[in-house]
Amino acid sequence: MCTNFTPTRNGQWVKEHFGVDLPATEYPAETYPGYAAPIVVRSHQTGRVACGLARFGLVPSWAKDDKIGRHTYNARSETVATKPSYRNPWRLRRYAIALLDSFYEPSYVTGKAERWKIELETKEPFGIASIWDTWTDALTGQVVTSFSMLTVNADAHPVMKQFHKLGDEKRTPVIIPPELHMAWLGATPQHAASFMSWQHMPALKAEEAPRSAV
Repeated sequence: MCTNFTPTRNGQWVKEHFGVDLPATEYPAETYPGYAAPIVVRSHQTGRVACGLARFGLVPSWAKDDKIGRHTYNARSETVATKPSYRNPWRLRRYAIALLDSFYEPSYVTGKAERWKIELETKEPFGIASIWDTWTDALTGQVVTSFSMLTVNADAHPVMKQFHKLGDEKRTPVIIPPELHMAWLGATPQHAASFMSWQHMPALKAEEAPRSAV
């Protein structure tokens, strides 16, 4: 699972791979559920690609309030098509790519949780398969765009299998390689399911990343 990540600020990489600019609005250096981060989406009608900020933790359109977003930052690929929070965005092909430099996971090798950073071996930015939805705050009328990262089993992944507590299922967010970016954004639900695997992901590296003392 991914609860904390570093959104990219590499505008040149985003421009080269998607033909769009990163949002001009400032966003946090590290993202947690409830925080904003850049995602890329594509119109199924016109093919237009756009990049904007969205809240991490999907708030479905039917939600009474936005508290559900504290629990919907990761969507299991095995159940995304049927879970109430995710099935409409999945069916409506609301596929997105979250833009990252790295993400963080806990390692329990020493017996206690220690923060590790996961990034590409190349140290380039990368995109994680996501779904998005919009929710309207009944009190303010504000329209909130939010997203959830899609995850798969990682019990056999050479890097991701080492994280989380002993006995817990290992999971990894699904990284979409650059050559498949547009295919993912334009996928049908049936085609989208074929992306839900770690075998096509680029090579990862992990290292300890303790929080800096303030």
